[in-house]
Amino acid sequence: MSFEVIVIGGNFAGLSAAMQLARARRRVLLVDAGAPRNRFSEASHGFLGQDGQTPAAIMREGKRQLSLYPTTTIRQGKVVRAQSDGDAFIVGTEDGGEERAARILLAIGVSDTLPEIPGLKQRWGRSALHCPYCHGFEVGGGKLGVLANHPHSAHSAMMIPDWGATTFFTQALFEPDEEQLVKLTARGVRIERSPIVELLGDDPKLEAVRLADGRVVPLDAVFVAPKTSMASPVAEQLGCAFDDGPFGPVIRTGENKETTIKGVFAAGDAASAMHNATLASASGVLAGVHCHQSLVMQSVV
Repeated sequence: MSFEVIVIGGNFAGLSAAMQLARARRRVLLVDAGAPRNRFSEASHGFLGQDGQTPAAIMREGKRQLSLYPTTTIRQGKVVRAQSDGDAFIVGTEDGGEERAARILLAIGVSDTLPEIPGLKQRWGRSALHCPYCHGFEVGGGKLGVLANHPHSAHSAMMIPDWGATTFFTQALFEPDEEQLVKLTARGVRIERSPIVELLGDDPKLEAVRLADGRVVPLDAVFVAPKTSMASPVAEQLGCAFDDGPFGPVIRTGENKETTIKGVFAAGDAASAMHNATLASASGVLAGVHCHQSLVMQSVV
């Protein structure tokens, strides 16, 4: 086999995993489709040493540094097929290429499905946001909204007042229970039960939202948690088990980041219910380290 490990995905998790394996002098192939989840964001925040950098710049520099390791190969392409073959794995790309390796490391990421509200999609990552820790400081002090589209939305709305005056839009879908209502009131959150039907302003800027009853409410940013799905079918093709996360399926892994399929490891948003640049990178480090150790242990049996 030309490679010992194939890393699928070249965002923060995949690059961090590949770096550990490269530094362990293992033959690594990283295949990146070039469509990271964070491509809509102007900057990555809260990532130590990278605060304010564009995600593209961080990944570009990561690939440059990774390419300096002689046992590493980086390829642009989309993996469309993955399967086991005895004690190895075969990976097929969209252009018809095929490679084998002893280990697979999945950093495939997730795809977001947003509520079907006019004006939301074109503001995604700019003034329609998913994480206050990633983007809250930049919209701090403004008029902020939380769009309820999942059962944990009320909890999210309790967090947001630390960044600005907050309105919780129930969308007539997720009415706070009595306990939640008390906590939201204590946090100064305004409850709006008429659903948002349109986002207004010169996108990607948000100036206001139009409600179903015709009112227009001034707003500078809205937080919404999209539903997520795997960005690639390869985890399912390999037979990996999934858990039900709060926003979508999550690849099941142990503490060592190995999936339910021996020899297949996973990191990043696809393998965690918590999505954050630093967490993705950290999980990649762990997956890369444990993947290397599994190769070592196999060789001494």
